[in-house]
Amino acid sequence: MNPRAPGGAIWYVLGFLLLLALAQAFFFQLQSGETLPYSEFKRLVRSDRVQEVTVGEDRVRGLLKGTDGDKARPFSAVRVVDDKLPEDLEQHGVKYQGEVPNRWLSDIIGWIIPLVLIVALWTFFFRRIGGAEGGVMSFARSRAKIYADDDVKIGFGDVAGVDEAEEELKEIVEFLKTPRKYTSIGGKIPKGVLLVGPPGTGKTLLARAVAGEAKVPFFSLSGSEFVEMFVGVGAARVRDLFAQAESKAPCIVFIDELDALGKVRIQTPMGSHEEREQTLNQLLAEMDGFDGRKGIIIMGATNRPEVLDPALLRPGRFDRQVLVDKPDVRGREDILRIHVKTVKIADSVDLKVIAARTAGFAGADLANLVNEAALLAARKDKTSVDMKDFDEAIDRIIAGLEKKRVMSDKERRIVAYHESGHAIVASILPGLDPVHKISIVARGFGALGYTMQLPLEDRYLMTRTDLLGQLAVLLGGRSAEEIAFGEVSTGAQNDLQRATDIARAMVTEFGMSDALGAVNYDGHRGAKFIDTPFLNERGPHSEETAQKIDVEVKRIITEAHDTARRVLRDRKTILDELSTRLLDKEVIEGDELRALLGPVPPRDPQGTVPPAVPDEGVRSASGA
Repeated sequence: MNPRAPGGAIWYVLGFLLLLALAQAFFFQLQSGETLPYSEFKRLVRSDRVQEVTVGEDRVRGLLKGTDGDKARPFSAVRVVDDKLPEDLEQHGVKYQGEVPNRWLSDIIGWIIPLVLIVALWTFFFRRIGGAEGGVMSFARSRAKIYADDDVKIGFGDVAGVDEAEEELKEIVEFLKTPRKYTSIGGKIPKGVLLVGPPGTGKTLLARAVAGEAKVPFFSLSGSEFVEMFVGVGAARVRDLFAQAESKAPCIVFIDELDALGKVRIQTPMGSHEEREQTLNQLLAEMDGFDGRKGIIIMGATNRPEVLDPALLRPGRFDRQVLVDKPDVRGREDILRIHVKTVKIADSVDLKVIAARTAGFAGADLANLVNEAALLAARKDKTSVDMKDFDEAIDRIIAGLEKKRVMSDKERRIVAYHESGHAIVASILPGLDPVHKISIVARGFGALGYTMQLPLEDRYLMTRTDLLGQLAVLLGGRSAEEIAFGEVSTGAQNDLQRATDIARAMVTEFGMSDALGAVNYDGHRGAKFIDTPFLNERGPHSEETAQKIDVEVKRIITEAHDTARRVLRDRKTILDELSTRLLDKEVIEGDELRALLGPVPPRDPQGTVPPAVPDEGVRSASGA
């Protein structure tokens, strides 16, 4: 037991008193000797067998005369109210005396122990109130998790797919290991490093890898942990964080989700959040105040750099921004190799093929993919994960969970023609990603089927031709329904929404309309790394321009719709046959589709220019 723990000392005191009481009881038992009834004691007195007596309040103790040379034997008896006892003792010549009761033990139990309990409880509660484990008086302390230099087991070998960011951060590691290399010639290492990128790309993992490589303490906390309802608490926590960091320098302080703390300071008619602004001001002051030569590196991570206060990004604070973007095909393969180390995979698994099929996946998505494939294999009682499990895991992540939904024959035919229309248009028009799979199995939220296209390479740009081709593919399902049934269903709702967003972006953001020219009419600065819903608010333009935009958007969509209808009418026989096969098999691979279509026009070489598309390539599955 730790005597310094709250309430620990009182247990030692109680244990000592208990031992003392037991010792007294044992000693009293030795003195008392044989216990006799009071009547027997009186008889022995009258028989002159009692040598001496000590009379107490509740007991009579004494010695019995020995017989045949034996020693006197002690005895005791419970006293009964007897006024003639002294007279009997004097008459028979028994030496007797009175006894003053010893009440020290009862005094201790009655007074000292309650006092000790009160003091112990008082100490315990005050330690809890002011304790570092989250007491009421400790709200001003930093809540950063501190990892010692030996606790961080992650290095750059555990990170893949972000080679450019890794090279930037190796300089930080070298400074923490050998600072004199830079300070000897007057150089100064950046005080702060801001990691920016989409969610799940490994920003936190990179920060921990820097600490693991440099073998320095690592402070980790979230930006939201600074702000509380009490005014001044956030600023106090910032001061305490930097004080702890200076005591353990060299070290790394990592603030995740920096945008929760460092949003731009604005004055609105409703007022501003004074507590958050005070916390941000304190952070700015501390980053200016600490000595960069001590080896304290401040690292932040955010996926919303556009909302950060400019004062955070100026030189002397977060003066180096490192982009941690989604990996390319080689990076995805390297990430997969790291995650499959702990998974038993079959020899037939080709990580290059999986990497090619997962365009747009971040590191967290790939980790989830490997885990889903392992769970699927275990569910089927397999001893290893094979390629089929990975394919099914990709379908589950992209399109959602498979649903055992029973549909009528009429609805199944509509879904089959719808998905066949998407697939045929995507295969015929030049410059589009090839179709990988067609399915009429219901998945996810309301998707009755999907057509999956996989890019031949990673794309970062899109041409006007690429976007028009995507519009035709999105409207191919609706066009197939019109040709086959003479009417349309509600299954094209999502296709129409996505097509409208692309067409409006072509007109208002990308300047791809001849009627409106190369002008940006959107006026909204969206998030760089987080997908946000399309804003229907009118940009900074006139009502007349808004009407022209609507007309141009409708024209673009109408032309794409006509293109899709023309492609499908020319191949009505193939559309019927592909739909029949889908109704029979439910899932058709891309190779079977291409064999059915036969030779198609060669793809436009310029169509393979990498696009930064709205659908991120592999996620261009169209739901019926």
